[in-house]
Amino acid sequence: MTAPVSRPAFRFTGWHMTMILVAFFGIVIVVNVYMATLASSSFSGVVVDNSYVASQHYNTWLNEAAKEKALGWQVSALRQADGRVAASLIGEARPDHAVLGGEAWHPLGQEADRTVSFRKAGDGRWISIDPLPEGRWRLRLKLDGDDAAGHHTVRLQQML
Repeated sequence: MTAPVSRPAFRFTGWHMTMILVAFFGIVIVVNVYMATLASSSFSGVVVDNSYVASQHYNTWLNEAAKEKALGWQVSALRQADGRVAASLIGEARPDHAVLGGEAWHPLGQEADRTVSFRKAGDGRWISIDPLPEGRWRLRLKLDGDDAAGHHTVRLQQML
């Protein structure tokens, strides 16, 4: 009969601890670099080009918003099946002789901003002349008319 081969007992050394620490912090650094790259490529972080200049218009924007709120109407926008945007005025006092226009922008900056023109479709509704590409869009709409004027920012909803 042969004697069993005995292995030396495992000894946890400083090299083992060094390897564990290097692996742990290596994984943390790789994940952090990946997440930072992903975040900076999907959102630029720019809300306004110059915050000081924007702050100079703050009170004017508040006054305009109060006037628009007093009119008693809001705008909703819906993407139709053909890609065109249908905008509706919701409220009691809808302007009869107004022109609706605006700008569409992609919230993540992946698409270029686009000018959106609308034609009146009756009963407080407007339909965009050109369709928008698929994706998430926000609209800055401007209503100009004798009986009402205003600016609205709305998120474009998909028609079901």
